[in-house]
Amino acid sequence: MTADVTEPAVRALIDAINAGDRDAFFAALTPDATMSDDGQDRDLHQWVDREIFSSQGRMSVESATDGGRSLIAGYSNATYGAMRVFWRFTLSDGKISRFETGQAGPS
Repeated sequence: MTADVTEPAVRALIDAINAGDRDAFFAALTPDATMSDDGQDRDLHQWVDREIFSSQGRMSVESATDGGRSLIAGYSNATYGAMRVFWRFTLSDGKISRFETGQAGPS
C-alpha cells in the first residue's frame, strides 16, 4: 500500500523510518514540527529517539488516504513488538509540521 502514499514528505518520512535514518526523518519535518502519541503531545526528539531510532522502528502501510496524509500501518519496534497504528500528517510548505499517531485497533 505504500504506492498510495503520493505526498513526498510522508513518503520520505516512511522511508527514513524503515532505513533507520534519523537525519532523513528530520529533513522531512519543519524545524518547529510537533507531534502527539495517543492524544498526548510529546517532545518530538525524545519520542522519535525512543520509539523509532533506538528501538529499530519499522512501518508497513496498510492503507493510505489523502495522498498518505492519513495512514493505517503495521508498526514494530524492539521495545513493544508489532502493533497496528494510525498516523495523521499536517503539511506546511512541502514538509510535515505535525503528526499524530496512536493505536488503531483491529482491522
